[in-house]
Amino acid sequence: MSEKGRLRRTISRWANTTDQEVRDLRKTHAEGGYERVGEAPDRERVRLRGTLQTVTLRPRGGVPALEAELSDGTGTITVVWLGRRRISGIAPGRSLSVQGRIGQHDGQRILFNPRYELIP
Repeated sequence: MSEKGRLRRTISRWANTTDQEVRDLRKTHAEGGYERVGEAPDRERVRLRGTLQTVTLRPRGGVPALEAELSDGTGTITVVWLGRRRISGIAPGRSLSVQGRIGQHDGQRILFNPRYELIP
C-alpha cells in the first residue's frame, strides 16, 4: 500500500466525527455506579448517565409528553416524561443522570418518568 493511501485512510478515520463523538461520550460518562445504556437490563431499576441527543414534544394518548434520546456512547434510550410540555434545563447537548425501570414499546427501549439529575 502506498504512503499516500495510508495517510488518506488515517485522516479519514481521524476526521470521522460520528466515531469521535461516540468515543467522547464513552469517556465522559464512564463513571462508577452507573450502568451503560447499551448493557442496561430491561425491567430492572437502573441508573444511567448520558447526554441528550434530541428533545421533542410528542403527545401520547392525548397527554403531552416530553421525549428525549439519552446516549452514553454504548447505546441510546428514549426517556419520556408524561404530562410535561417542557422541563427547565432539559435540552439537546445537556448531560444528566436518570433512574428508573427500562421497558419496551414498539421494539424501542424506553424509560418513563425517571428521576433525573442535571450534570453541570
